[in-house]
This record gives sequence, structure tokens and C-alpha cells, in this order.
Amino acid sequence: MADPRYPSPLAAELADDVLERFLRYVRIDTQSDFDSETYPSTAKQLDLGRLLAEELRAAGLEDVELTEDGYVFATLPGSGGPTVGLIAHMDTSSDESGTDVKPQVVRNYDGGDLVLPGDPRKVLRAADNPILAERIGHDIVTTDGTTLLGADDKAGVAEIMGAVAYLAAHPEIEHAPIRVGFTVDEEVGRGVDHFDIEAFGANFAYTLDGSEIGRIDDENFSASDVRIRIEGHSVHPGTAKEKLVNAIKLVARIVERLPRDERSPETTEGREGFVHPVKITGTTAEAELRFIVRDFDTQKLEEHVQLLRGLADDLAAEEPRAQVTVSVEESYHNMKEFLDAAPAVTEAADEASRRSGIEPWREPIRGGTDGTMLSARGLLTPNIFTGGHQFHSVLEWASVQEMAASAATIVELAKLWAEPEWSTRLGTSGRTAASPR
Repeated sequence: MADPRYPSPLAAELADDVLERFLRYVRIDTQSDFDSETYPSTAKQLDLGRLLAEELRAAGLEDVELTEDGYVFATLPGSGGPTVGLIAHMDTSSDESGTDVKPQVVRNYDGGDLVLPGDPRKVLRAADNPILAERIGHDIVTTDGTTLLGADDKAGVAEIMGAVAYLAAHPEIEHAPIRVGFTVDEEVGRGVDHFDIEAFGANFAYTLDGSEIGRIDDENFSASDVRIRIEGHSVHPGTAKEKLVNAIKLVARIVERLPRDERSPETTEGREGFVHPVKITGTTAEAELRFIVRDFDTQKLEEHVQLLRGLADDLAAEEPRAQVTVSVEESYHNMKEFLDAAPAVTEAADEASRRSGIEPWREPIRGGTDGTMLSARGLLTPNIFTGGHQFHSVLEWASVQEMAASAATIVELAKLWAEPEWSTRLGTSGRTAASPR
């Protein structure tokens, strides 16, 4: 009898393998580091890269490579059609610890609260998590409450690995050629800094880096990073009267003057943008305040940047003895403006979801993916759901059934692109500057 928790028999067939891989991968610490000047930013990301390369070779994929930049690439030859890229990132966020992750699997979830065993103060409450409350009967993976889980994006990694291993083990299934790409440093905004699109050789690609089941993403925030640096004047506090210019206090003034009821992640939703302070470093002599600035509208994004410039200018006028500088770095653009040029690429993901028994839906991402930057560079790359939730948190969790559904969607996507009808729909509009391998 078919298991009603799975949207398709294929998802049920893939579930054990995907879960086994996921539990293996999340135990490897792969946190990236904003402040590192190396690439990848942490050497420990290579630990997962080496394992994935070994597993890809064991599964029978070709051209397996762990590059000097930390990327893992591989090829699964196909029966015809365009070459399809499948991409996920190996690193995890530094927002919470990623060391010594202890995942637990709660079988046949009953809809109640989940107390996390490593820290009983950490509780996944059904009342606070309506999506979780709806997953009665699912097998839920959580942490022990002391670390993040790493479903962002090891769920995507496990799903790609499970899908390509399944296709490699079933050569009778006709499918398009596949290029696998696992990246580093996505969480610090440098995931594709050294990604060679031409060498990758895909006509287009998909990131597996989404969340809720059925969600296909073709639109995201445009983003900039802003740093405000303040150089004060440090003097021994015993003789500091009318001499000391405390950079820490000046940074605090800027934080205090940020809008409280608007333009912040905690007060916005939908298509509303925000200005978000993410890190303060420094001493009394000098300090730096970092922001991420996000909006779907380019003009509004610039308005957010100008807000910060204005706060910095006001502070400089109030305390002319301090040196206040502002630097702005553009991170990525809304990928929709690129994906709209070849709608078949995203529509194929919708159809693959339907063939997996899932009704697809779309909603703008209040964030970004490697695909946003790849799309701007010519490799059109929408985003597919993974079944992970509450990313970057000790309360992060994932549904085994949804992860399996994502892997099944990848298999259906690979099969779909081998069909002449879909290659015809793509025409030449979906081609990148890269040539298929």
C-alpha cells in the first residue's frame, strides 16, 4: 500500500537514501566566515567536498572534480536534451554554532511541541510554527537545540546526491545530461565568485536551496552590503575629559536612530525591504557597523542605502572629531529580470513538481541564492524547494517526506528535459554563453 505521507511512489523510494545522506552531511562542520580573506573562507568546507566527490565517483558519475576553490563538479551523461545544472551550497551560516551537530529524527510527528534534548529551554512549539503543525505523520529532523541543523543547504545537497545516484543506478531511465555543482561560501555572499560558467557547461541550472514544499522561486531581493566605519580617539579614561571620542558610543547612536516600526526584518513581510544591522566590531578608538540592505525594487534599495548615508552624515556633523566613512558593495540583483527572458526554464520546474504529485506555487524570496548571481551572469538558475525550515536557527527543522519529494522532483526534471517538446519550448532563449558538455 502506498504511503500517504509521500506525494509519489518515487519520493517514498528515495526517502531512506536522502535521509541517510542528510544525517551524514549535517554532522560535518562547514560554517563559512565573513571575515576570512581565503577562498573558501574556511578549510573545513573541503571536508564535505572531499566526501561528496568520493560518493559521486562511487555512484558512477564522470568528470568528478574537487577544484582548488573548493567547488565539487560532476557529470551524469544523458540520453538527449539540454545540459541541466543542479547546484547547492555546502557551507552553513555563522549565525549559530555548526560544530558537533547532533540531529534527531522524530518519527511520525504527532503535532505537539518538540523539546530539544540538548537544551530543554529550546522548544519547537506547534503554535508558533503553523507549517510544522500541519506536518502530522511526517518524520521531522531537528537539532539537539545547541546548534543549527544545516538544512540550508545540506538538504539540497542530499537531495541532489540522492537524485543523481538514483538516475545513475537506473540507466534505463531517459534523462537529460546533468552537471552537478556544489559551491562554498554562499552564506557570506561569495558562493560563485570563482564559478566558471563556461567550464560548468550547463544550458541553465536550478539551485536546491528553497524551503516549503512545492515552492519554485524566480524572484528575490536585490541586495547591497553597507559598512559604516568610525575612527574616534582613544585616551586613558583617567585623563579623558574633553579628549576621548568613543567610537563604540558613536556606533550605538546610529543603531538607536534606525527606524523602529519599519525597514527592519522584524517589522516587514512580503515585498517590503529592510535595513538590517548584522555585526558590530571595534574598540573605543575605532568601530565598524555592518548592514545588509534588501528590497525587490532597485530604487527603494537605493533609498535604504541613502538612509544609512544620512545617519552617518548626521553623526559626522555632531562629532567632527570623528572620522565617519561609508562603503557600499552591491551583492546581487533580482533574478526575475533575467529569468523572464526564458520562462520555460522555470515552468519546467513547475511541471516536474506536478509530475511528483505536488502543486507548485511561487512567492518572492526574501533573500538570495547562488542562482541570483549566476542568472545575472548568464546561467539562468531558478530555485527549488528542499523541505527545510527556520534556517540559521537552533530551531531549524526539516521534513523527511518533503526532502524526498524534492529529490523526486529533480528526477522528474531530468526526465522532462529529455523530452523533445521541452527542448523545443526552450528554443535558444534559455541558452547561456556556455556550451553543453
